[in-house]
Amino acid sequence: MIVYAEVEFLISDSHSLKEKRAVLQRMITRTKQKFNVSVAEIDHQNVWQRTRIALVCVSSSKMSAEREINHALGFLNSNPQWEQLEVWKEDL
Repeated sequence: MIVYAEVEFLISDSHSLKEKRAVLQRMITRTKQKFNVSVAEIDHQNVWQRTRIALVCVSSSKMSAEREINHALGFLNSNPQWEQLEVWKEDL
């Protein structure tokens, strides 16, 4: 089973692409280390206060894939340096 999610964040304290990428890369790296998911920035690469991240989990059961994605989304949302704007999930 494959579960796919997209999440958009606002990084209001970022004043440059360099600051945004520092926050983003730290969270992407930590998410990949803690959870069985693939993560990539898929939109707003040249905007310094917004980002859209895609997460994908492949598992033998739908329930375990959804659980892993939900835990990863919760971890990403717990970062005080950004505000979650939108979440979209789909089972493939």
